[in-house]
Amino acid sequence: MPRASTLATVLGVIGAATAGALAVQEARRRTSVADRGPVDTTSRSARNAALAGVGAKTGGSYALHRAKRAFASAERQGQLDTAFELKTAESITEALGNMKGAMMKLGQMASYLDQGMPEHMRAALAELQSNAPPMSAALAAKVVREELGAPPEKLFATWDPEPIAAASIGQVHRALLHDGRSVAVKVQYPGVGDAIRSDLDNAGLLFGAMGMLFPGLQPEPLVQELRDRLLEELDYRLEADNQRLFADYYEGHPFIHVPVVVDALCAEGVLTTELADGVHFEELVTWTQAERDLAAETIFRFVFGSLYRLHAFNGDPHPGNYLFGPGGQVTFLDFGLVKRFTRPEVAVLESMIKAMVLDRDVVAFHRIITEIGMLRADADFTDEQVEDYFGHFYDFVLRDEVRTITPEYASETVRRFFNTSGDHGPIMKAANVPPSFVIIQRINLGLYAIFGQLHATGNWRRISEEIWPFVAGPPSTDLGRRAATWAAERGHE
Repeated sequence: MPRASTLATVLGVIGAATAGALAVQEARRRTSVADRGPVDTTSRSARNAALAGVGAKTGGSYALHRAKRAFASAERQGQLDTAFELKTAESITEALGNMKGAMMKLGQMASYLDQGMPEHMRAALAELQSNAPPMSAALAAKVVREELGAPPEKLFATWDPEPIAAASIGQVHRALLHDGRSVAVKVQYPGVGDAIRSDLDNAGLLFGAMGMLFPGLQPEPLVQELRDRLLEELDYRLEADNQRLFADYYEGHPFIHVPVVVDALCAEGVLTTELADGVHFEELVTWTQAERDLAAETIFRFVFGSLYRLHAFNGDPHPGNYLFGPGGQVTFLDFGLVKRFTRPEVAVLESMIKAMVLDRDVVAFHRIITEIGMLRADADFTDEQVEDYFGHFYDFVLRDEVRTITPEYASETVRRFFNTSGDHGPIMKAANVPPSFVIIQRINLGLYAIFGQLHATGNWRRISEEIWPFVAGPPSTDLGRRAATWAAERGHE
């Protein structure tokens, strides 16, 4: 039978939360929004109806599929399964791509998160990473004119009306400044703010439904943190501030690159930055293992170095947000969903690492996660149970040895968040996600999924000890030595 996926699980919960909504007719696949006329996908009722429509169409197709499959040979059953899976993924890709906003982000995440998903389904959903249906050239130009006070043909020496990428909140156009610099101009979809607010209204229902499965989950602060971060993402002026923070910190870095913001051409709905070069993730996975390892090491250093040194975390680590070059060169894009941590919040993360990894003091770790509300105070679990469950998330840095982050490791990480039927079900049901951990959990749900696809290999313990300021270990790789030289020259601690 068709294989279950995290996307199907999450959509099932959403479907339960929006039961009773009317189905809407789906548009032809990959037809642009402008060409088929305006469709209301911003109101809560319309977006509920769109989700229900996907569920209704998929449910009907599944019933027909089961009927066909019952009388087919084993070989023919496999062919039917593949065809059904691909058709379902294409329907979901079309619906979420046209909806934009937070629901599209769900599809993006599923495309790289679910290691149990058949490859043909993943390939269909992967189109959401950078190839969603775009808005028309005229509409994009209208947004630029309204936001910046003049049409793009006047603001820029040249303007490409065809987007080079289209994603969940905006699309990107290539342009040339009058001083000769090449830039990328991100233009926000009109109405996407209302669409995201509609999705966030549904988030309360979604997490309320999840609360029935996970009694330890406190949905209110979780939903509020998601709301705050996602609504911030709608204001490109905040994104410009975030990107400027990272670009200034990593200026001159030997292998980490953050495009410079062009302040004069930024507004709430338009963001202009220097145009970056590089290949996309799907090409990187065809490179040698050595090159994939260098790229993974750079991402690892950027994510955790920023967290522990800059106290900021870019919370949208999906493959479409990276551009790659040889020798570990990585350009980091999209700083809309950034969490800035307070010193006490970072201190908690450090204390957890010290307890679980450096001191191997599970009693102390148990106490810490109880104090911060990650585990209910009345939960009756032994230290051994706590170590067995939470130790997985630290497993690849526990020992001073070369380790490969495999797809199986990434899949197990996902299961420890969603699968309540296994041995870890009781502790999962008692666990909670404190607000300050909501965005950082994308490391566990996203970053390691990417590393699993790369089969990223390295001595992650030694690299981590370089990054952790409470250890400040010596450089252990060539990239580490180059980064240490840069940090000394820049005066970074």
